[in-house]
Amino acid sequence: MSAVKRVQQWATFARTWHVFDCKWQDPYESAGVIKKYLMGLHKPIYHPMNDCGDVVVCINSREIALRGNDWRQRAYFHHTGYPGGATWTLAWELHSKDPTMIIKKAVYRALKGNLQRRHTMERLLIYPGETIPDDIKQNITNQIRQIRLVPTRLDHIPEEEVQKYPKVMEYPEDYVLK
Repeated sequence: MSAVKRVQQWATFARTWHVFDCKWQDPYESAGVIKKYLMGLHKPIYHPMNDCGDVVVCINSREIALRGNDWRQRAYFHHTGYPGGATWTLAWELHSKDPTMIIKKAVYRALKGNLQRRHTMERLLIYPGETIPDDIKQNITNQIRQIRLVPTRLDHIPEEEVQKYPKVMEYPEDYVLK
């Protein structure tokens, strides 16, 4: 077997580490993409009885974007197991308590409800900011493309680039903007 074939075979069977930036992403659309990598659906050797999924590291979960009034209307259910232990928490309350929980619940719900789901969720690492521990950062080899592109903020564009940008019209010196 040639060295190239060995590397291809190793890459197919090994657990690779992927990073996904959740900034300005819908967590429920992102869950479908993350699920694909956690379960190993992107690999040619995928089989439902085979645990060949990869590790996914999600960053910037504090800056997710929900559609419409979902921050105020979406409620998450939790039950303690005791009588009267049912609670419903709104999305904005849950996000302010734990910024990683909405992504975690979205991915958990996207996965099939079988015995492998909890073990698959152990391979999902979620961080509220951009900082990742060094031991995890060393393992990351791939980046998952975002579903929605994040535009650059106007105050982050350099002044030279703003001056070079073509203008539609030049205002006269004495013109007053209302």
